[in-house]
Amino acid sequence: MGWWQRVFGGGRTEAEPPLAIPAPPTTEQIVTSVDAVLARASGKAPAAVTARVQRVAETVHEMAPRLDRLGAGSQQAHTVVATATSYLPEAVDAYLRLPRDFADRRVVDRGKTSLLILCDQLDLLGATLDKISDAVSRADAVALVAHGRFLEEKFGTSGSLTLPSAGQSPSGQPQPGQPLPGPGTAGPGPTAGPGPLEAP
Repeated sequence: MGWWQRVFGGGRTEAEPPLAIPAPPTTEQIVTSVDAVLARASGKAPAAVTARVQRVAETVHEMAPRLDRLGAGSQQAHTVVATATSYLPEAVDAYLRLPRDFADRRVVDRGKTSLLILCDQLDLLGATLDKISDAVSRADAVALVAHGRFLEEKFGTSGSLTLPSAGQSPSGQPQPGQPLPGPGTAGPGPTAGPGPLEAP
C-alpha cells in the first residue's frame, strides 16, 4: 500500500493478525507463584511479614484447585489469581528492595513505616481471600444440603431402598434351595402336622 492510501484510505488493506490471548495460569503455576514469594520473604523479612505471607499462601493453596467452581470470568477467581501472581509478589518485592533500617524505621506515609504499610496490605489480601474461600465453602454446603433433600424426597418414604428379607432375591422370589411356602403359610419353614382326630 502506498502513502496516499495510508493517508487518505482506499485500496486493499492487509488483515491484522488476531491478538494472541494468553492462557490463564494453571493451578500449579498459581501455587508455585505464592510459594516463591514465601521463599523470598523467609529469612529476609521480619516474622510479622512472613506469617502474613504464609496465611495468604495457605489460602491460595486451598483455593487454586477450586477456582472452576467460581465460574468462567468470575471476579472472585480473578482476585485469587491476581493475588498469587501480581498483588502479593509486587508488594513483598517492593518491600524487600528497601534497606532494612529504612523499611522498618523510616516513616513514609501517614505516620507509618514501609513495614507497617506492607503488613496492612498483606492483611487486606488475606482477609479478601478468606471471604472468597468462605463463599465457595458455603456454596458447596448449600449444594450438599440440596442434594440431601433430593435424596430424601426420592427415597425417604418409598420402598425403593427396602432390603430383601432372608431367603429372598431382590425381586422378592425365594432363593434357589429354599422351600416354597405351603398353603396358608406366610413363608418358608416347616408346616404344622395334622392335629389329633376327634371321636365322633
